[in-house]
Amino acid sequence: MKIVILTLSDRGYRGEREDKSGPTIAEFMKKMGAEIIAQDILPDDAPVISDKLVYYADELQADLVLTTGGTGFSPRDFTPEATKKIIDREVPGFAEAMRQESLKITPHAMLSRATSGIRGRTLIINLPGSPKACRECLETIKPALPHGLEVLRGQVDSCATE
Repeated sequence: MKIVILTLSDRGYRGEREDKSGPTIAEFMKKMGAEIIAQDILPDDAPVISDKLVYYADELQADLVLTTGGTGFSPRDFTPEATKKIIDREVPGFAEAMRQESLKITPHAMLSRATSGIRGRTLIINLPGSPKACRECLETIKPALPHGLEVLRGQVDSCATE
């Protein structure tokens, strides 16, 4: 599985804050056998985010793009809007499952606006901005992720389980 990790943070982009979520995601995904083909930090700027997501899907042909940050209520949180602008189809199950499980830990999970969707043969999933929340959300979606990517790549015929 070829993946890209994209951190969205104005302060991280300017070097004013260390990105801890991106490396947390990378460590988790490497344990799942993923090959990280790109890892970037961008400012919270919707057009820039959308352009980069298109590049990852169309040019790099990543199987999976995991974003971290920019999913809350802050005036500069545009990750869901940037994602929705470039996807072909929404995949609400991942975001719903992450919110559902996160609500068992904190009521603040209902503030997440994270989304997920497909562009071409690339799955894009928005994760929260904190390393702890990223790990928790990845644990939640881990059971469905490999099969979903196999279906998306055409390696299996359907989502039906045997």
